Amino acid sequence: MSFDSETHPGVVARPSAASEGFVLNHSMLRVKDPAVSLEFYTRVFGMRALRKLDFPEMKFSLYFLHRPQAGDAAPPEAAPERTSWTFAQRGILELTHNWGTEADPGFKYHNGNAQPQGFGHICFSVPDLDAAVRWLDENGVKFVKRPDQGKMKDVAFVEDPDGYWIEVIEPARLAHLGA
Repeated sequence: MSFDSETHPGVVARPSAASEGFVLNHSMLRVKDPAVSLEFYTRVFGMRALRKLDFPEMKFSLYFLHRPQAGDAAPPEAAPERTSWTFAQRGILELTHNWGTEADPGFKYHNGNAQPQGFGHICFSVPDLDAAVRWLDENGVKFVKRPDQGKMKDVAFVEDPDGYWIEVIEPARLAHLGA
């Protein structure tokens, strides 16, 4: 028998057939300055901008980013098809920009880790944590926690331009967790 799910209080043993095909598509972060955030996520984490959607009547824009992997099908060229394709993927990061925040020097979003806590972080898994740490250092990325610090080793946390935390892990190094 193949693994299906761990069991814990509150875990439903068999999901409803009505949820068949549901896919976690994206997580959204609000950003102060899209140019700064887009540069960070595309240069440092290798993400690609799939689609920008503007909503002038509500004064905001959405940027959808994706980290392509070798062998992935290329997104469609035509914008309508690429929009549909984007909303069918896994692991999309949506950056939401409320117009005008970039011009307000005192403007700052709550990162979820200061009090009162709420949202915690997003996470990138990497093939080589040591190489990733060197790359992050070379690019002046601010560390919240390095892999050799704290009680939980082999896990790094960095900040993006808006102060959101990004966990950086090497999956093979975490096999011992919960053992």
